[in-house]
Amino acid sequence: MLLDMSTAQLMIETRGLTKRFGRRTAVSDVDLAVPAGCAFGFLGHNGAGKTTVIRMLVGLTRPDSGTIQIAGRPLASDRERILARVGAIIEEPRFHPHLTGQENLAVVAAVRGPAAERQITPALERVGLADRANDRVGTYSQGMRQRLGIARCLLADPKLIILDEPMNGLDPGGILELRQLIADLAAEGRTVFVSSHLLDEIEKTCHAAAVIDRGRLIAQGTITELTHDSGSHYELTCDDPRAALALLSGHPAVIEARQTPTGIRLVLHDPKAVSTLTGRLIESGITVSGFAPNQVSLEDRFLALTSRVGHRP
Repeated sequence: MLLDMSTAQLMIETRGLTKRFGRRTAVSDVDLAVPAGCAFGFLGHNGAGKTTVIRMLVGLTRPDSGTIQIAGRPLASDRERILARVGAIIEEPRFHPHLTGQENLAVVAAVRGPAAERQITPALERVGLADRANDRVGTYSQGMRQRLGIARCLLADPKLIILDEPMNGLDPGGILELRQLIADLAAEGRTVFVSSHLLDEIEKTCHAAAVIDRGRLIAQGTITELTHDSGSHYELTCDDPRAALALLSGHPAVIEARQTPTGIRLVLHDPKAVSTLTGRLIESGITVSGFAPNQVSLEDRFLALTSRVGHRP
């Protein structure tokens, strides 16, 4: 899916969103723009402010300042109507363990009305739990409970689904199932807002993302935009990485150099500097076995962005 952030219709838009708890500012002046009809990742270290933002988006926490619009409507004045078409799992889905999956959904549907009751069977089928619908939830795995939580969200036929750290505690099979389910829901035209610190999964699952650090939004855009860097990334392998790192770190062509388990990761101002740097290493007696371009990952960009923020005075 190709996504143009500059022209996309927005499902979520916040302006100056701020929340304080006593003297601590948990979220500060956040301007978030989430396009409609896509899977959107919300990235940050634990404690960065992700859950606080989500609680404000679903009306559980009142912001101290700023505005929230969902599907073009202000949450402050149209909360009930907006949230009727929003499904959310915050932190971890909770159910009555002694009831079956179908019975748990029936409890929720009874509050929402007949339209929601008619969605129980389709929702269970949608998340792959039709064959376990009559089993007690206490026998479900963590992955099954996450999928049942999404089924509960689907009772409202939501335009927006918000998932807070949905992959926590899942085994590889559960992660793969959830990744596919998120992709399918987005393909239906729903907006799936996924909060996570698992960067690799966000890169595989989402079309766009935002990065929050210490309560401040520090980057947002498509995955392609976020992984783009003005420098050129290279992986160097040689017989003496420590000596090579010391030699290259101060060179004017090198933006960044750090040792990895397989060699040295470099960010260069100009790709043409590779031959110059290789010659310098060889002249110093270092045997170079590889000096190849390396695709920057979302994890690389996330670590670079958050480390820069962390070192601001």
